Amino acid sequence: MERTTNWTRPTPTLWPAAALLLAAWLTGCAATGGPSSGNHAPPVPPEYEAWFGGVVEARIDGNDWDAINYSRSLLEQGRHEEAIERLEALMTRNIPPAFYEMGKLYERGEVVEEDPARAAQYYGKALERPSSVRGNVSLNLARLYQEGRGVERNDVLAYHLLRQAVDANLNRDAEVRLGMLLAEGGEGVKVDPEYAQRLLEHAATQGNAKALQALAEAHSAGGWLEEKPAEAMDYAQRYAEVLTTQANQGDTGAMLQLASLYSEDGLLGDQPEQRINWLRKAAEAGDLDALARAGRDMFATGESRQGMALLEEAASQGHVDAMAYYGEALLNPPGGRPEPVRAERWLREAMDRGSLDAQVILGRALVEGQGGLNDLPRGMNLLEQAAEQDHPLALAQLGSLYLDDERVAGQPYIAVDYLERGHELGHPWATQQLGAAYLEGRGVAPEPSRGEELLREAAARGQSGAMRLLGEAYLKGETLEFHPSRGEELLHQAAEAGDTTAMTLLGKAYLEGPLDDPSLGVNLLTQAAQQGDAYAMVVLGRAYRNGDGVERDLDEATRWLTRAQEAGHESADDALTYVQRDLGAQGDIEALVAAAEDGHPGAMADLGRAILEGQGVERDPSRGERWLERAHQAGHAGAAASLGRMYMDRGSHQRGIEYLEAAVARGHAGARADLGEAYLTGNHVERDMERGLELVTAAAEAGSPHAAFTLAELYQQGDDVEQDAEQAERWYQQAINGGARYAKAGLGRALLRGAGAIDQDVDRGLELLQEAANQGDPGAQATLGREYLRGEVLERDPEKGADYLYESASQGHASARLALAEAYLSARGLERANQEQALLWLDEVFESEGQLAIETLRQLLTDEAAVAAAGEVEVAEDE
Repeated sequence: MERTTNWTRPTPTLWPAAALLLAAWLTGCAATGGPSSGNHAPPVPPEYEAWFGGVVEARIDGNDWDAINYSRSLLEQGRHEEAIERLEALMTRNIPPAFYEMGKLYERGEVVEEDPARAAQYYGKALERPSSVRGNVSLNLARLYQEGRGVERNDVLAYHLLRQAVDANLNRDAEVRLGMLLAEGGEGVKVDPEYAQRLLEHAATQGNAKALQALAEAHSAGGWLEEKPAEAMDYAQRYAEVLTTQANQGDTGAMLQLASLYSEDGLLGDQPEQRINWLRKAAEAGDLDALARAGRDMFATGESRQGMALLEEAASQGHVDAMAYYGEALLNPPGGRPEPVRAERWLREAMDRGSLDAQVILGRALVEGQGGLNDLPRGMNLLEQAAEQDHPLALAQLGSLYLDDERVAGQPYIAVDYLERGHELGHPWATQQLGAAYLEGRGVAPEPSRGEELLREAAARGQSGAMRLLGEAYLKGETLEFHPSRGEELLHQAAEAGDTTAMTLLGKAYLEGPLDDPSLGVNLLTQAAQQGDAYAMVVLGRAYRNGDGVERDLDEATRWLTRAQEAGHESADDALTYVQRDLGAQGDIEALVAAAEDGHPGAMADLGRAILEGQGVERDPSRGERWLERAHQAGHAGAAASLGRMYMDRGSHQRGIEYLEAAVARGHAGARADLGEAYLTGNHVERDMERGLELVTAAAEAGSPHAAFTLAELYQQGDDVEQDAEQAERWYQQAINGGARYAKAGLGRALLRGAGAIDQDVDRGLELLQEAANQGDPGAQATLGREYLRGEVLERDPEKGADYLYESASQGHASARLALAEAYLSARGLERANQEQALLWLDEVFESEGQLAIETLRQLLTDEAAVAAAGEVEVAEDE
């Protein structure tokens, strides 16, 4: 430590033996093959050479030392002006210790206004002539140059000053400061970890707490020395011993440092009891900060009542952070009732005293509805004000609101701006969201590599959501390269950090792929479901329904899906309907009836459909409709959608539209698609392209393959919208991915013909049509049959044409049947005279053996006129 006792008369100017031994020991690295201790930086700049030169010490006699000691005594008595006068008198005679004492006063702001620039001037004067204080002065001035306080930062000058201080063997922290400068390097100062280590180890042998701390950190993971956990722990424990001695002597700073040692990221690991013990002691010693920290830590570790009591005590004594923490605690008291009025009062008090944290806590509570507070506009206003002052969490929260919150009009570009700022300020949640935006292309152009980099950064800082997003991306292999082992590892880490969504995703991957361990998948899903994850309940329910990874058990499926439904998961209704339908198919219609009569909307809807279709029960359209109506009245979206389609089919279009509108209002994707298509085409309702496009797009984005196909056709043909090849192909592909075979045929036709927005690509179009035809799609078969007959795009091949038309027509495809009928009439010179007779003939052909029927049609299509007639029939693409 810096000398605080009175000065004693110094011995003559010979170096003490200990200093010589230290210098020899520290420079010994040259003898062991390491770099010399003096070649880390350029020479001392000429203008500062006087600070380091000279061989004759300043003449300071006993009277001078007495005067200096007396001035210190005057300062302690509060006689500041007298003390300064005596020091000034000594300075007129160029007595270095007087300059040193005056420099300390200005550096610390003791009895004079703090002025580090003036302090540096006095320190410089004290160094101009060698004296016994030169080492202490060098250390103090080096500190100012390292920190850039009162002087321009100068690492080279600081290096030379620190070396001079080390040579003086001060028993302060000169070795530690020089060691850390050489460990990290500086502007113009080379890194030398070996010499840095020697300096710190020497200081550590003297029990220097800072050296022990620095060595513990250096040997820990990510430190600048070789990672050695045992040595890191040894240094950390020795550091704790030194701090404990200081703390037991009443040093509250040491108590607080000990509390930090036992924190989650402390050198001795997370030990809440030890941490809170030292915070309590510091609080008992009168440290208000410690009282607030102890309260917050106790609240976080489960001692909520006592923690809140300490926070209230600190807040009542005017501790601003405690006011903010206490207000936050009042909003979320474990096991107690929130007190929103008191919470807001304390938060407002903290805000009035300048706490941005309190403003953000209150803003978040208002937008998230915490503790009974709920005022989105007021909350956003508070967050906007905090964001203007660059509060990182406010920026992250606003980014989330503008990006994902349904209550706020989506403004992804504004969201990304907030997230960029939050990321630059180091908030890991902002980094996570920004990474997801780059990965998905929301508010920015998609840039997966940038997204991956940001998510990795957020994950490294403990954001479980970032681990989950990265893990999911690696398992999907869409935005990032498919990497299942890496995805598995990240999802495990996120799940272990308490992210139940990650646990669900990992369980689903084990159960359904790409990972392969169904029993582990069921185990993880069960854990996540028991922790309240509604989607885990849905996946479990489906697993028990299908017998995936478990023995098929419809009762267990019903139990989990019912829990998911009660938890509000949107897909639970439909999944439960399938289970109930399975129960009905197994003859357990009574269970379905019982559930419906108990008022279960999904059961009512399923029973209504079963009765309408005569599945497991006598067909009764009137009774089925009544059950669907009851389900609709109970708010079941699927029932409203079924009623809407039923009335549209009956020709009661107005009533059908009303039901579809109700289903859409409840979020039913299929109803959106049906209603949107009606508005697009103007069938049975006044045409409204804008409304239709909005509904169909929403349905497609919700996963409806038919809606996606409708959009694709719209952008491909340019029907009242501008043709857009990119959009058309995107929606075709989404419909294909959703399992719509006809979408594959549609994209194949578009590529084959090149007549719409999508450029012609015959090879790719043929490949898609053949895939769809081989999967049994009649539209694809009809298209191929027609094209092989025409021979315009594909090489003419009547035999293949006949085969494909037969396959399509045998499935009832009207256009294919009509094409064959027209060929029959043309071959007989009847042209379009009697299509009905031709279709009857076609039915007779189909009733014959399959191969005979094909041969009959092939024979028919040897007639050129018949081929031409068949090829002229346009294929309806949506049959």
